[in-house]
Formats: sequence, structure tokens, C-alpha cells
Amino acid sequence: MDDLQKQRIKKLRLQGQSYSKIAGLLGVSANTVKSYCQRNGLGKIGEEWIEECCRNCGVELAQVPGRKPRRFCCAECRVLWWRANPKQTGDATYTFTCLRCRQEFTSYGNKSRKYCCHACYVTHRFQVAA
Repeated sequence: MDDLQKQRIKKLRLQGQSYSKIAGLLGVSANTVKSYCQRNGLGKIGEEWIEECCRNCGVELAQVPGRKPRRFCCAECRVLWWRANPKQTGDATYTFTCLRCRQEFTSYGNKSRKYCCHACYVTHRFQVAA
């Protein structure tokens, strides 16, 4: 395995790819990828997995015991990674129909909106003539 493959394994693993998917992309066996990842601190993905490297640039991170594990070395890397991986955040955009004007609208992060704007809320809720 050459250095380029090692860098690609590290990058793909930090993005959350499985051993078998990485192996298929790089044309090496899944056991080779698994061994490399375990030797270099890129083991389990999920709750038990504590990253030892920045997800974006791969710089080693110093984890502080008893605190939330760090995923990024700095705010710039964090912003760059989340911009490049928007699907990892989950989608919190909801579509509704306004109770007053019956137009469709979208709401980010609020599952229970009923009105598209404050004016529609006031008009409908207090029966103010529009």
C-alpha cells in the first residue's frame, strides 16, 4: 500500500465510509483497510469511536479526558467540512400549508408551524379583517 492510498483511506474513513466501501474504491482487500485503520486510530464509527484526527485536514487532535471529544482542529476546518458534507447534518426543513392564506411554506427546525408569517397568524387567530 502506497502513501497516496493511505491518505485516501484516512480521508474516506474520517468521512464515515465503511471498510468494504473504501476497499472497493481503492482496489485493496477490506482486511487490509481494516488493519490500517485500527493501527492508525481510525477504528470504530459511531458512539464508541473517538476521532484522533481532524475530519477535514487530518491533523492529530489532543483529546481531553472527561470532555466532549473534539472532531476538528479549528473552527475553519469545522466550517469547511460541514459545507462539504451537508447530508451528514440531517434535514430539518419542513413543508406546511398556511392556515390563513393556504400557501405552502417551508420552516427550518420547527415541526409545528401553522402560519407562514406573523401577519397571517394575527389575522387568522384574532379574526382581524384583512
